[in-house]
Amino acid sequence: MIHHQHDIVIIGAGLAGLRAALETSQVADTAVLSKVFPTRSHSGAAQGGIAASLANASDDSWEVHMFDTVKGSDYLGDQDAIEILVKEAPATVIEFEHMGVPFSRNPDGTIAQRRFGGHSRPRACYAADYTGHVLLHTLYEQCIKHGVNFYSEFYVVSLIMNKGNCCGVVALDIIGGELHIFHSKAVMFATGGYGRAYKITSNAHANTGDGLSIVYRIGIPIEDMEFVQFHPTGLYQHGILVTEGARGEGGYLLNRDGERFMKRYAPEKMELAPRDLTARAEQTEINEGRGIDGKDYILIDLRHLGAEKIMERLPQIHDLALSFVGVDCIKEPVPIQPTAHYSMGGIPTNKHGQVVIDKDNTPVKGLYAAGECACVSVHGANRLGTNSQLEASLFGRRTGKTMAEFLQREEGFTPLPEDAAKPAEEEIAAILGNEGKESVAQIREELQVSMMDNCGIFRDEKKLQKELEIIKGLQERYKHIHIDDKGKRCNTDLIDALELGHLLDFVEVIVAGALNRTESRGSHYRTDYPKRDDENWLKHTLAYRTDKGPRFDYKKVVITRYQPTERKY
Repeated sequence: MIHHQHDIVIIGAGLAGLRAALETSQVADTAVLSKVFPTRSHSGAAQGGIAASLANASDDSWEVHMFDTVKGSDYLGDQDAIEILVKEAPATVIEFEHMGVPFSRNPDGTIAQRRFGGHSRPRACYAADYTGHVLLHTLYEQCIKHGVNFYSEFYVVSLIMNKGNCCGVVALDIIGGELHIFHSKAVMFATGGYGRAYKITSNAHANTGDGLSIVYRIGIPIEDMEFVQFHPTGLYQHGILVTEGARGEGGYLLNRDGERFMKRYAPEKMELAPRDLTARAEQTEINEGRGIDGKDYILIDLRHLGAEKIMERLPQIHDLALSFVGVDCIKEPVPIQPTAHYSMGGIPTNKHGQVVIDKDNTPVKGLYAAGECACVSVHGANRLGTNSQLEASLFGRRTGKTMAEFLQREEGFTPLPEDAAKPAEEEIAAILGNEGKESVAQIREELQVSMMDNCGIFRDEKKLQKELEIIKGLQERYKHIHIDDKGKRCNTDLIDALELGHLLDFVEVIVAGALNRTESRGSHYRTDYPKRDDENWLKHTLAYRTDKGPRFDYKKVVITRYQPTERKY
């Protein structure tokens, strides 16, 4: 067992993790653990932009941005947290500019901004369609400059707790195969999303929701997991993201008749309606037989934008469509379908990034979270495009400041328990020693396909009950898995098995939460309960792990400026 000691350990090297590390590195010995090399983190796949009311393309204000976000959340977002998000957004973007992020520019040299779904103003600050990529690389450079310690290709297996205090993690060195104990004063989760619970997803293969499962296993609840966002435009059969910026630049959505069908669903916003509404509209067209050639896809048409504009503002989309579906978007429409994209729910935190354990927001000492794995909650039931890169960066910074302040008050390290590594050792030994006959790949495939079929864009009691039974069966089969590689070094079979165990933990919460919430709100649409029910369901879900499945509790939605009204576009 190899021991390390750092003031702060951050798990995940996307925008949230790196921005927090940059903040804490000024005052503390900071380590970042990532199961991939940092610049391969999934934040780099974000394409379209980062939101801020800079007013470079039209009149705008934080108040307008706030209302758009509250409305977009279907009034489930906490308005005190949303106010922080929108007020600090301009400073966040300008800070990135000063770090050297190469934003696209207007003729007068100001940062260019374009329209995005659900936003009433053009406030997406972008760098062509590589926005997440350039933000991620810029932050990584800054972290290297400020002496952040990186442990790349380290897979965190368990948290170390002592008398209610978080005091470190146990991680597997993927290359060497050894377990490492990281002793720290504070731990932050920035482990991203879990799109790999679904067959068609925009998410990287690494996005298996590990952080959610790790905290869920030690008795910390996870919040609002029933709200899963499907992005309207994923490349057909692949799910690879076609940025919402393609519609922000003027792209059309077409059905088999060549009709811009969004006029039936959002006549004012058309293609720039929020993602939940647009994805449902697309799926409705497909379900009613208006998909292309009778298949489960529709088209996004960019041809009218012209080659010059496409290659200036959407060059990556041109390359991806050509490489993966053989379509030149300058000459032909691109086949697309809704794709599992984003988690509105996650590890519950307060406005300062502290992980909380109950509806009274009682913090866990030494434990923090930010980014997609966290639920603060600024997105409520549905996230607006470009608010995710903003949230990850802004709340990454805020959480970093909170941890830095915590260290000033904290004199020493909480002692490690004697059996600090025992849970991790036992889990890995059980997988390596298991001689069952079940295949990890087969269980994962069945999970992803069934989640797509039964807990996707449209849900009902019958399908959700069926999926819950499937998951229970898969959890039982997981106890009898077998992996071929029993070695230590570069054992990707072991990593796949650990990831599957995490997936099977929290998907049960997604499905049980969706079954429990008898209304439709934002991304959660029940065909048997098609109306929003503020009287009974204007509240956040907290799911606690028990031997019999999730136990649910609830906490109030924070409402300050805007009372819930009917959501129309």
